[in-house]
Amino acid sequence: MRVIILGDIHGNLPALEKVLKIEHNNFDLLVCHGDVVNYAPWSNECVQLLDTIDNKVLLKGNHEVNYLNKNYKGTHIVAQTFFDVCFPKFKEFDRIKDYKETYTLGDFTIQHTINDQYVYPDTDLQELNLNKNYIIGHSHYAFDRTENGNRIINTGSLGQNRVFINESNYIIYDLDKEKVQKKDFINNFDLVIEKMKALKYPELCLNYYLNKKRR
Repeated sequence: MRVIILGDIHGNLPALEKVLKIEHNNFDLLVCHGDVVNYAPWSNECVQLLDTIDNKVLLKGNHEVNYLNKNYKGTHIVAQTFFDVCFPKFKEFDRIKDYKETYTLGDFTIQHTINDQYVYPDTDLQELNLNKNYIIGHSHYAFDRTENGNRIINTGSLGQNRVFINESNYIIYDLDKEKVQKKDFINNFDLVIEKMKALKYPELCLNYYLNKKRR
């Protein structure tokens, strides 16, 4: 059984379309660990496209929770501004309300993150008190680490990589071979910028992306 696991799409439809083209007819199940929505201009379209996949498991991220609560509960001004731009245009509430919280696959529990924390490549994993294996996202940094015999894999971000904004990350989990493979590709992030400009996103949002490094 070959499973695509991805997340943190954040409205980046070109990146989602590209991964589905790359892996076309080459997976048995797709699992998204959340944050399909917000930031880039295609939140509705990303939700709709994921819903067309026959074999899928869709999980909530913090941004789906924000949308369902109709409120951004953080304090980051950039995130608040993106929310103020994107949320009023969102319509697919009936779809995201059915997203699950967690999913068990093979030896792993898949969810958006652990204890609502941002888990980075250098996070002290002892503080998380891991008692099982996890596949997560949320921090947008890809890594594969083990602590006290428990493995934690962060898939990185499909739509908003923190290191290189035009790099998309996901993993393939082959249950038959018990093997996890990290995958990445370059997405055309200029398409995101062009659409944001056409929709007259605030300068704060545009600069947030324009100032990011590219691979």
